[in-house]
Amino acid sequence: MCCAGSRLFVEQKVYDQFTETLANSAAALKQGPGLDKDSRIGPLVSQEQFERVLGYIDIGKKEGAQIKVGGEQNKELGKGYFVKPTVLTNVNNSMRVAQEEIFGPVVAAIPFKDEEDVVRQANQTVYGLSAGVWTRDVSKAHRISRALRAGTVWVNCYNQLDPISPFGGYKQSGFGRELGLHSLELYTQIESVWLKV
Repeated sequence: MCCAGSRLFVEQKVYDQFTETLANSAAALKQGPGLDKDSRIGPLVSQEQFERVLGYIDIGKKEGAQIKVGGEQNKELGKGYFVKPTVLTNVNNSMRVAQEEIFGPVVAAIPFKDEEDVVRQANQTVYGLSAGVWTRDVSKAHRISRALRAGTVWVNCYNQLDPISPFGGYKQSGFGRELGLHSLELYTQIESVWLKV
């Protein structure tokens, strides 16, 4: 999915506890065919994408990331391009698994010190489609949302869309807006005419 949150910034003081809980949750997800109503994670779309995702996991390991859970093909399911839900820890924001789009069931957990640090790291990417902020502090939510260079910022939720709200990104994630009134601009051609009289 285009706006999947693949980089997860976690405050240092709760990093170990949080990633342990996250790994347990990921391991408990039921993986299976996409048409199975009980499945929470389906297969990847092709052999090529399957190999790409496993390749990124290997790249992450070579760069120093640790696999907290997953990181391999789910062979129990037999035929299909199933990669187990994967949580990578010991990730820093300069690693390829943090900077490139994996498009698979992989999350890179990156620690941060404080508000300034998380905003700086979050904006250090060529992409800027979406972001999510979890906090009980409404002022902090507004401050961070304004500082993030992303087309959509969700606070205490993720991937909520409405046809009246514009959707699109910044940087290499941006090319106009879909949805909302702003989407009409995609169907127009603007022309400037200069006339000397």
